[in-house]
Amino acid sequence: MKVRAGAALRDVTPPAGLLMAGFGARTEPATGAHDPLTVRALVIDGTAILVADVIGIEADMSARIRARCALADAQVVIAATHTHGGPSSMRRRIRVPHDARWLDTFEAACVAVLDDALAASRPATLHFAAGRDPGLARNRRIPDGPVDRVLPCLSVRGDDGAWIAVLASCACHPVVLGADNRRWTADYVQYLRAGVQAAFPGAIVIAATGCCGDVNHGHSAQASISLAATDLRSFAQAGRLGTVIAGAMLNAESAPVAETGIACADEVRALPLQVCDSADNAAAAARWREALDGADPVRAAILRIWLDWAEATACQTADAAIDAVPARVSAMRWGDVTLVAMPGEIYAQTALRLRKTLGDRAFILSYAEDNPGYINPTSAFAAGGYEVEEAHRYYGMPAAFALGAAETLEAAARRAIARLAPRP
Repeated sequence: MKVRAGAALRDVTPPAGLLMAGFGARTEPATGAHDPLTVRALVIDGTAILVADVIGIEADMSARIRARCALADAQVVIAATHTHGGPSSMRRRIRVPHDARWLDTFEAACVAVLDDALAASRPATLHFAAGRDPGLARNRRIPDGPVDRVLPCLSVRGDDGAWIAVLASCACHPVVLGADNRRWTADYVQYLRAGVQAAFPGAIVIAATGCCGDVNHGHSAQASISLAATDLRSFAQAGRLGTVIAGAMLNAESAPVAETGIACADEVRALPLQVCDSADNAAAAARWREALDGADPVRAAILRIWLDWAEATACQTADAAIDAVPARVSAMRWGDVTLVAMPGEIYAQTALRLRKTLGDRAFILSYAEDNPGYINPTSAFAAGGYEVEEAHRYYGMPAAFALGAAETLEAAARRAIARLAPRP
C-alpha cells in the first residue's frame, strides 16, 4: 500500500530519585536507568499512533496532546506500554506521588514526537505479518485460560529503500521485572524492540501492548506483593522473553497491505462504577489501620495505600451513586489492516471476541487514551481476586467498574469498527 509515512522518537527518561509506579510494595525511589524510556510515534497519511514507556496516560493529558499536535484530533491514538519500571505518569490515577516538572516535560515530548513524525513523512509502502506467541504469555487468573497470541507487525519502508518504522504488538503484561527493581526500564519491551530493529536497520520500532489485563509471563498478581529478587523476575528473563517474541514476529510471512484506503473512527461510552467493598470505607480504614500494627514492611506499604484511598473516599458506602467514567475507543484502518485501541486494563477475552470479527490482520490494543484500571468482563466477577476487588484502590478510583463495563466497551469498539469507511 502506497502512503506518506514518518516516525520519530524522543527520550523521556526521568532523573534518579523519582518514585516508580506499578507496585504497591515498592516505596523507594528509582536509583537510575537500566534502559531509556521513550515516546515513539508513527504517522501514516495523517493518522498516527504514539506509544510511551509509562504505566498509563490520563484522558485529559491524551486530549491535550491530540489538541496541541499538528494532526487532527480524531486521527491520533495515544497509548502506553504499561511498563511497571517507569515513573508515576498520571496526576489523579495511581496512588504514587508524581513529579509535576517531569510530567510537563513528558507531555511536551509527546506533542513534539507527533509533530516530528509528521514532518518526517515521505512516500512509503506498508507490509504486514502476523506471528504467533509460542506460549510465553499466560493467563494469570485461569490455568490455560485465554490469551491473544497474535503478534501483529506492520513494517513501513520508504520509496528510497530505507526502513522508516515497524509497529508491533504483544498481549503480555510488561511486568517481568518485579517490585525489587529500582531502575527505569521498558521491561521486556526494550528487548522486543531491539530484536525487531536488528532485522529492520534504521527503523523506529514501536511496540504497543495488547489486551493483557489478565496475562503475563507466568505469575499471579499477588506474587508481585514482594520485594524478593528471583531469577524469573530479572532482566535476563525479560531479555529472553522479548527476544523470543521478536523472533516469532520476524518468522511470520510478510505481505503487502492492500490498497483499500485509510479510515478512522472513535466512540465514547460512559462506563459505570459500583462500590464493591463490603462496608463503608471509614470502617474499612479502621480495620486496615489496626492491621498496620505488627505488619511486615511490604504488607504495611499496601495497607497505607488502601488507607490513603479509604480516607479519600470516606463518605462512600455500598449504595453510593458514583459518576460513570467516559471511555474513548479508537479504530483505524490502513488498507486491510485494522487497529483498535481501548483504555485501561483489558482482558484477553475481550480481545479474542473482537479478533473473531477482525481476524489476525489487526492490532487490538489496551492502555490507550486513558488508564483507569481493570475493566473486568462479567465472567471475571465470580472468581474475584486482585483485579476485581482491590486494584481500583491502587488506581485511585472511587470504585471498581461495574458488571457489564467490559461488554459496553466492546460494543463501542464494534461500533467504531463498523464506521470505518475507507477514504482515498
